[in-house]
Amino acid sequence: MPFEHHRQPVAPHHVFLRRMASHLFITLVLIGFTLTIGILGYRWIGGLPWLDALLESSMLMGGEGPIYSADLASPAAKLFASFYALFCGLVLIIGSGILLAPVVHRILHRLHVPEEKL
Repeated sequence: MPFEHHRQPVAPHHVFLRRMASHLFITLVLIGFTLTIGILGYRWIGGLPWLDALLESSMLMGGEGPIYSADLASPAAKLFASFYALFCGLVLIIGSGILLAPVVHRILHRLHVPEEKL
């Protein structure tokens, strides 16, 4: 859903809400994809059971840190855990940007549109 140009009037409230919903959906898909990568990686590379792989991935994505880092014996599992932790940090930044983009755009648009176009 493209944003309106700065010379166009501010989008109506229902358009803004629909835009927010679509950005929330995109962010949730991104989080789900990232969580799936983590679960599969911890399961196949780290050798953790499914539930423990879900816990480990969720804790890293939530910013709490690893739980079973001592149980990751192989170098490949430790490398995966390192890169997955960095990837989760990037996903947090990207997801925040996706969610905040419509809000920031609307604020900046309101600041720059002349009064008669509001």
